[in-house]
Amino acid sequence: MTTHPAPPRDPGRRKHDVLKRLREELDIWVASADAEGLPCLVPLWFVWHDDALWLATRPANPTGRNLASGGRARLALGHTRDVVLIDGTVDTFPAAEVPAPAAEAFKDRTGWDPRTHGPSSYAYFRVVPQAVQAWHEEHELRGRHLMRDGQWTV
Repeated sequence: MTTHPAPPRDPGRRKHDVLKRLREELDIWVASADAEGLPCLVPLWFVWHDDALWLATRPANPTGRNLASGGRARLALGHTRDVVLIDGTVDTFPAAEVPAPAAEAFKDRTGWDPRTHGPSSYAYFRVVPQAVQAWHEEHELRGRHLMRDGQWTV
């Protein structure tokens, strides 16, 4: 089977598409690693709020520990023919200390409020993008870097 992809999107269109997905999608792949480099990959709910992605998980599970101690994560949206990769820095907030607007945005988007499980059961993790890449298949590999060093390039 031969595919005939649409022409490559220009960088402005790619950024528009990324931001639309961040506002509309609910699940994201979260990659982290422990101090020895052992990787962990899990899907989590997220909300895009104030130019950051907000996640919630138990602070004692591998992902929670990795995000809190490592301070970095790679996030991925989409399937292999429509990819968004986000590298970001991570700030950790115990449920009792999460900014209320972020927690409310998470609850409104997911229908779940981790704060109701007790003050130490869950933590929130703010991932601030430092690099963003987006592409549809091989013909869009050129121009896939939309953000570098925390600044949009488009």
